[in-house]
Amino acid sequence: MDKKHIVFKVITIVVVVITLVLAVYIMVNRKGVVEDYDFGAGAYYYADIPAEQYDEIVNEDAYHNTIPQWIYYVFFFAWGWLMWRLWVWIDGRKK
Repeated sequence: MDKKHIVFKVITIVVVVITLVLAVYIMVNRKGVVEDYDFGAGAYYYADIPAEQYDEIVNEDAYHNTIPQWIYYVFFFAWGWLMWRLWVWIDGRKK
């Protein structure tokens, strides 16, 4: 293996270890958990709020969007296209 591959392998291992350590830290310290609601893993970030309690918990008036909706669609498709081009470029380098 050349030096470039070793560096990338070390960077990958470091990123994976940091990610795992942060995930364990978040779970152990219950960061992001809504203590008032016992939805299991869904207690994180309002993931599994029952429909009948949604209006009590989530304030829909708290966020007002000033950007037109079509801009979000453009960003979404542009990001998808860029990632596809990156994938094609990476795949082409292996040949």
